[in-house]
Amino acid sequence: MDGGGGKVAMFTPAFAARVVRGRWFVVFASMVVMAASGSTYSFALYSKELRHTLGYNQQTLNTLSFFKDLGTNVGVVSGLVQQVAPTWAVLLIGAGMNLAGYLMIYLALTARTAAPPVWLMCVYICVGANALTFSNTGALVSCVKNFPESRGIVIGLLKGFVGLSSAIYAQLYLAIYGDDAKSLVLLIAWLPAAVYIFFVHTIRVLPYARRRDGEDTDHDQPFFCFLYISIALASYLLVMIIVQKQVQFSHAAYVVCSTALLIILFLPFGVVIRTEYNATNRLQKSLQLPPAIAVEQPASTSEKADEPSPPLCGGSCFGCITNMFKPPALGEDYSIMQALVSVEMLVLFVISVFGIGGTLTAIDNMAQIGQSLGYPAKSINTFVSLISIWNYAGRVGAGYISEILLTRYHVPRPLVLTAMLLLSCVGHLLIAFGVPQSLYAASVIIGFCFGAQWPLLFAIISEVFGLKYYSTLFNFGSAASPLGAYVLNVRVAGRMYDAEAARQHGGVAVAGDKVCKGVACFKHAFLIITAVTFAGALVSLVLVWRTRGFYKEDIYAKFKVAPATAGNGIKEEQEEKNVKETRG
Repeated sequence: MDGGGGKVAMFTPAFAARVVRGRWFVVFASMVVMAASGSTYSFALYSKELRHTLGYNQQTLNTLSFFKDLGTNVGVVSGLVQQVAPTWAVLLIGAGMNLAGYLMIYLALTARTAAPPVWLMCVYICVGANALTFSNTGALVSCVKNFPESRGIVIGLLKGFVGLSSAIYAQLYLAIYGDDAKSLVLLIAWLPAAVYIFFVHTIRVLPYARRRDGEDTDHDQPFFCFLYISIALASYLLVMIIVQKQVQFSHAAYVVCSTALLIILFLPFGVVIRTEYNATNRLQKSLQLPPAIAVEQPASTSEKADEPSPPLCGGSCFGCITNMFKPPALGEDYSIMQALVSVEMLVLFVISVFGIGGTLTAIDNMAQIGQSLGYPAKSINTFVSLISIWNYAGRVGAGYISEILLTRYHVPRPLVLTAMLLLSCVGHLLIAFGVPQSLYAASVIIGFCFGAQWPLLFAIISEVFGLKYYSTLFNFGSAASPLGAYVLNVRVAGRMYDAEAARQHGGVAVAGDKVCKGVACFKHAFLIITAVTFAGALVSLVLVWRTRGFYKEDIYAKFKVAPATAGNGIKEEQEEKNVKETRG
């Protein structure tokens, strides 16, 4: 930068260091990590290979799917690790688990190892899928604590990239390995681990400075830029899905398409550079004005850097038991036990079991549903990709729209969650009755509702129970969904499918390529799923009622400073230090 107060020079080591150390780069790195973390949603792309190569029947396949969902959603361990260890340790553990779990599945599929028993395959896929909880915890919790007053937007955006992940993998593996489902498993093994390791020291919780009233528009502008880029990425993937269904692509064409995909995926880095550049220039101009009186604000929990939290139980064990039934007001920091025994968490558990468990069952069985209803193989791949695209739309849409409804109109976020549960019932009914060509609409509805439930669930937990133990509590909130997936997927859908297949094949138990055909294969299972999802929607109204007063208030007030204290000493001193470093 020139000495006369000109603009900051961009192409300097000091400015590059400022960019990489900034909170906006944390968001960018987290988006890339999350885009690499949704490999568990690609199960339908290689489940037929598992059935064919290892001779599994539908119930065994659904058992594997259950353990995948168990690993994906039971992140209590990762949450506890995040409470006592830095974020880089959480990401490294996730990288190791992902590589180990999926690499063993690949070796079994390619006969490089002896065919493992089913229980061992369940262990492999559970370990590999559990890596998602470590990346999820490290990236999502860091961003929520860095931007607590935009948590709905942050959660929706990051979970949206997870939703796009399986469609991204579908493109990349075609470009790298060709149409080979076994090689897709290999890609799922090494790529997420490589991404986690690359960004391991850039994703962290940074000291938080409260923002002022009136800063909302400027503050959220980069998030909307990220949103527009993610929409462009989703649109590009959707166009590729449609075009590739109509046109036979060569391997070179897949390489070109994947290169364009990666360019779009990394465009948010340009937004980060521009945001830091503009912020540095604005601050440089403000430093040339007479100094304002600085009023230092006391540090809150959210303002602490990436360091281990205090002990989970502040005093003795007896004190924990005594206090667990004396929770603070909604929105204050609950202890883990206070949150777990609350009515609000109980309702969220029920919603997770009934609502998310039902949509997980539909997603994991989409390939078999399409096959039973007579759809061609290319259409089945289209269903999987459509679910991924609309999964993204649900996550991003629920995050941004619920945030706008909350901040402008004080619409309770739990009410939006109730609406998503009711909408998912429509998708389940379309599958149950097998309406001709309706599976396209069903995949869109189920993908959207499944995606929307996650940011709503995670945002509600952060708002109702506070951020102090958020890394553990949001993992507890999602831990109940595998129970619903097991009951509805394995014990209901899988067992009914195999019973109908056995009836069609003369009453003999079937395996391998002998499949069930017709609407009857999944009809009764999805009628049951519709009923329990509707029951979950009714239970969610209890949460709407109990939190109605809380959501009428400004729940982000404690993360802002009044105009009278606009000279926030913490913020301005840190920013001045950053500018001086940038000037070199």
